[in-house]
Amino acid sequence: MRNGGSVGFGGEEALDGALIATVRRTGALAGVVYLLSEAEPVLGLAAVCGMPLVAVAPWQRVAVSALGPLSEAVREDRLVWVGRQEDMARLYPHAAAGMPYQFALAFAPLHGARHWGALVLVWSGNHPPSLTRHEREHVLSSARRMTQVLDEAPGPWDIPDQPRAVPLRWPGPDAAQSGLAAADLVQRLPIGALSLDLEGRITYLNDAAARILGHKAERLLGTLPWQAVPWLDDPVHEENYRTVVFSRESVAYTALRPPDRWLDFRLYPSDSGISALISPHHDQRPTRATPAVTGRIHQLIHLAAALSQTVTVADVIHVVADRTLPAFGAQGMIISAADAGRLKIIGHRGYDPRVIARLDGLPLDTRLTPAGHILQSGIPAFFADPGEMARAYPQTLTISGKQAWAFLPLVVADRRVGCCALSYDHPHSFSAGDRAVLVSLGGLIAQAMDRALLYDAKHDLAHGLQQALLPVNLPAVPGLAVAARYLPAARGMDIGGDFYDLIRLGDTTAAAVIGDVQGHNITAAALMGQVRTAVHATAGAPPGDVLARTNQVLMDLETDLFVSCLYLHLDLAEQRLHLASAGHPPPLLRSPAPTPETRVIEVEPGPLLGIDTDARYPVTTAPLPPGALLALYTDGLVETPHTDITRSIAALAHHLTGSGDQPLDDLADHLVHALPHHTHTDDIALLLLHHG
Repeated sequence: MRNGGSVGFGGEEALDGALIATVRRTGALAGVVYLLSEAEPVLGLAAVCGMPLVAVAPWQRVAVSALGPLSEAVREDRLVWVGRQEDMARLYPHAAAGMPYQFALAFAPLHGARHWGALVLVWSGNHPPSLTRHEREHVLSSARRMTQVLDEAPGPWDIPDQPRAVPLRWPGPDAAQSGLAAADLVQRLPIGALSLDLEGRITYLNDAAARILGHKAERLLGTLPWQAVPWLDDPVHEENYRTVVFSRESVAYTALRPPDRWLDFRLYPSDSGISALISPHHDQRPTRATPAVTGRIHQLIHLAAALSQTVTVADVIHVVADRTLPAFGAQGMIISAADAGRLKIIGHRGYDPRVIARLDGLPLDTRLTPAGHILQSGIPAFFADPGEMARAYPQTLTISGKQAWAFLPLVVADRRVGCCALSYDHPHSFSAGDRAVLVSLGGLIAQAMDRALLYDAKHDLAHGLQQALLPVNLPAVPGLAVAARYLPAARGMDIGGDFYDLIRLGDTTAAAVIGDVQGHNITAAALMGQVRTAVHATAGAPPGDVLARTNQVLMDLETDLFVSCLYLHLDLAEQRLHLASAGHPPPLLRSPAPTPETRVIEVEPGPLLGIDTDARYPVTTAPLPPGALLALYTDGLVETPHTDITRSIAALAHHLTGSGDQPLDDLADHLVHALPHHTHTDDIALLLLHHG
């Protein structure tokens, strides 16, 4: 299992049993379980029942933030139903691009002791476009049963390295009496006949099929045909097979058996498997075009749709690794770029870190890898086996131990963005069609990578600016313990203008300030620095005057950005605080032990800074007894989609009350992570002040 943990066999067996029971009870064709990683906001394929793993390989890992029904069901914690392929295209166009099949789908979240993931059920395209109330209850009750299994498992659950194929054993009549007669019937047919189970394995074939496929029946039984017969490993077979699996509708097509023999294929699906008939195509040429790269085209469309949602370089690396490696049968990937005449590896998958460390930073003209030459020339290179690689780059074999490679230049408008290397653990031939599709793949990756590199450069500049403007260390004030946290928004968001500060005014007095500049860009970060400077310049004056003068500074700057701000004057000797607010969320005050209680300090807010030249900011006074704890925060901590902010503030107060006497730094970490990580859509600033 990935990320360091697995459950015992009993737990997996119980989950598999629940999945089989769910498929049977709901009348679905197949069921899939996704688990939510605890290490990152990603859903990973855990178990598949009723269809082969190859059919769902392109969706083995799905980001929680992705624009699709699976992610939406987990994010919004609700059942999502897609009754027709037309509905998928209308509601989720990015997901539909890679799923051109007729089917109906239900996505149910698995939410118990924690957010476990989701259950996906698949029906054929002839299912009515709507779920009946009875079917909906079956789906939801099945999800509850599966959640209970996850809650009661003896060990931690996480995404497995390889998803499990759970066999669906449908009860049926004893075939002993009719088996011989059926076998005789099929053997007499002049055409090839095969039977595949729901996992895609050959369970029966007649002599004619064995002759056409070119192997003895004993060798083929129990195997996956595209693995046992090399010429069946062609996208046209894969795409038509996947269509049958998803839609459960018959498919007929014509394909070439190399070098020059055309064959007619007819696939007939049912709830127990797929029957395939193969016969010679008697015309000189096939009667209709046979798209030899149909499957690859859909994979490119699917990848293009996923890449269109990427923002950062890390996003691109994850999408390429998660979608490209399974789609093209590769086991390794390295993406590199040029940096001051050297190779800089910016992403990889399927390689030992020691190999990456050896390759990173090599000169572009190195002979250890073709990557530098590919990056400079812009010409792709393919090596089908170690012999081909050894003739050009003999030292490469001693580094990684890979057996085949495709090096794809990442070029945008004649600019060399980088090089993407796909590698294989076994020799792999690249047909002309494969090479054309892989070169097109390189173009898609290049466009996304170019955009992501520019974004990351801008993001790093803004982030560096903001970090430089935030206080490195907060001053020591006798009798006051302080902890502060700044948490950037979820991956893919720009930098923002959240800020906090503590200003020592005397031995027993201090000023605390927290605020949020509108926007997520360099301008917001720069304005945040100007606001902090203005507050420092007037700190010590009454809180209302500090905000009024800071507001005047913003008005003079004639910026079109607004700022929320909360300013507090702390008088530890008098055990009182005075505060004023410019449209900022109110602070929380936890009373001292032994009966701590957290309440919201009701502050009469003034307008946001930067709106009205003549704005006035009323001052509120409140007690600050020894042992009290103040919590100042920005709205990123309490504002989540579809949630009332008042309830979120109440939940934060509840966390604060129940935190006990844990160290202030531990409490700060707990509070900024109190919400699920993937729901953070804004920066978070938190300032805790404890009057000792």
